Amino acid sequence: MNSPEDENIDTVLIAGKDYPRTYREFVTMFPDNESCTNYLKKLRWDDNFICPKCGASSTPWYQTHKRLVCPHCRYQTTVTAGTILDRTRTPLTTWLEAAWHVTTAKNGMSATTIERTLGVSYRVAWTMLQRFRVAMVRSEREMLSGIVEVDETLVGGVDKGGKRGRGSQKSIVVIAIELHKPKGFGRIRMRFIPDASSKSLTNFISDVIEFGSIVHTDGWRGYNDLKSLGYTHKVTVVSTSKDQAHVSMPGVHNIAALLKRWILGTHQGAFSTYHLQAYLEEFTFRFNRRLSKHRGLVFRRLLEQAVETSPITEKDVTYGYNWNKEELTD
Repeated sequence: MNSPEDENIDTVLIAGKDYPRTYREFVTMFPDNESCTNYLKKLRWDDNFICPKCGASSTPWYQTHKRLVCPHCRYQTTVTAGTILDRTRTPLTTWLEAAWHVTTAKNGMSATTIERTLGVSYRVAWTMLQRFRVAMVRSEREMLSGIVEVDETLVGGVDKGGKRGRGSQKSIVVIAIELHKPKGFGRIRMRFIPDASSKSLTNFISDVIEFGSIVHTDGWRGYNDLKSLGYTHKVTVVSTSKDQAHVSMPGVHNIAALLKRWILGTHQGAFSTYHLQAYLEEFTFRFNRRLSKHRGLVFRRLLEQAVETSPITEKDVTYGYNWNKEELTD
């Protein structure tokens, strides 16, 4: 059974041919840059090259330096032009191996681990991961629906004796998760927000949850406007409930615990608020594909999205990617 985020993966894909199942198969499929180029070309255009300038569908001419020439308008391009791999000096074999490790390692990989594993500089490893994290967000991904739990959690360190709760100095992350009947969880969405105000919370909910859905929250006043926005609002006031918070709202508390454990484990608890949203998108990408039959399918999905994502420069991610320009709409 595939995760909902993978429902549009072609069911006729053949394991071991269209994507590798094991690292041994990965090494066999991608021994050099040429094999990597051919794979990316297949993912980007299938067997039907589309000129990025005139939009004509044709068989391109091939020139030196792996340039493809449109026979209609003579425009020259490459398989990586216009993607997150645009103008990269890093070999494609390194890019694909990084994508393999990121998607197949149980908890992902930090930049330091990628640096040591692939033998690249830390800066190259870090920038590659940041670009992949941007590619993990599909602009057309479906909104959550049905019964959706929403709550905030706090991530980051806290000084001993410091203020706790919504007014603390920790980073606030709002989480939404679909609930399945009679049990089980669906997809998630997460966002780093500046405060727990009604504006921040309702903007997030409007962006990621379909109108008409049942939104289950605690009694925080920041959620009071949900009914007027077209949602069915189910409220559980935890302080007066017979059940503890993790019992009355198990989904968001489960995800919050997993998120904090992942940040502490894979990333040693170290993150900048500049880049927090990028980490949240990686966690979301991985969680929503947790049921994929083969991890190689997730590897393929990341590369498919990588060749559909516009170029991202090092400057774009150094002080945090501007996620607002994507509106974070799903």
